[in-house]
Amino acid sequence: MKYGKWIGGALGWIILGPMGGILGFIIGGLADRDGTAPGWIGGSEAQQSSSDRGAYNKNRRYTQEEQRNSFLMSFMVLSMAVIKADGRFLKSELEFVKDFIRRNFGEQALVEAMDIMKDLKDKEINVNQVGRQIETYMNYSQRMQLFHYLVALSQADGEMAQSEVDVLRTIATSIGLKYGDVESILSMFKDDLESAYRVLEISSDATDEEVKKAYKSLAIKHHPDKVASLGPDVQKAAEEKFKNIQSAYEKIKKARGMS
Repeated sequence: MKYGKWIGGALGWIILGPMGGILGFIIGGLADRDGTAPGWIGGSEAQQSSSDRGAYNKNRRYTQEEQRNSFLMSFMVLSMAVIKADGRFLKSELEFVKDFIRRNFGEQALVEAMDIMKDLKDKEINVNQVGRQIETYMNYSQRMQLFHYLVALSQADGEMAQSEVDVLRTIATSIGLKYGDVESILSMFKDDLESAYRVLEISSDATDEEVKKAYKSLAIKHHPDKVASLGPDVQKAAEEKFKNIQSAYEKIKKARGMS
């Protein structure tokens, strides 16, 4: 099987640190049948020490393709941590991951990604270490979008186990998300009025003016354009998150009789 460019040549910062350790042997084993290793394994960066590589890559600008591919790998690694949290490997959760990859990277990438997911199942994933690497190299808007995907994944079977909530909160802390943003995203998957207030990061005793101000602030913070570098499908998913904020705002307005 010949592996595509998203594995072979443009993984960006994902080759560094703990994720490089987790994925290195897996991807190395998926080298082309002709013996050609993926580009990031065989290239000049791979010949440097890990510390030198880290210092070098922190100071360079990553391409859009590298950002997308690193986002994908981060999603895959942390998705496996969430899936394993309750000790079950459910088809609904795996289908969620497959749908994300298929929509964003295509059928060929899906075949390759499922090979990697299979191997990740047996890997120990240190969420704190992985999360700190993601915090270092991924911007805040992308990290919020990644967390939103992971929360959606945990809901794929129609319920969220406490063990999954615990892992999600650990992930949120390790990738450097603010408490209010974490509670806001978690509340986007609930449909009651109290949760609507948490989505807007305000309390129910906020004034109407404070409600409007909170909505405007979140509309700017979660605008889909902030993740445009990750491609149109990720940006479209960000639009769904944006709609959740609008829905929460409309629910509060209706309850208060606001115009």
